[in-house]
Amino acid sequence: MSDSREPKTQTMAETESYLAWQAEEPDGEVTYHLELNNVTLHFFNEEWAEFLDLVRILVRDADKKA
Repeated sequence: MSDSREPKTQTMAETESYLAWQAEEPDGEVTYHLELNNVTLHFFNEEWAEFLDLVRILVRDADKKA
């Protein structure tokens, strides 16, 4: 039997050492989580959007140097 108080989780991406997943909380809010070896980062929607902006800048700048 499913417990409606438990978040519904979904893996977004995974490598050998890293994992990105999201959780739909019982109140409807979606949170995002990055597991990077032994560190886990947790994000709310606004924080996740800003983090993605940061990653896009990093990728853009790294591509310019390649």
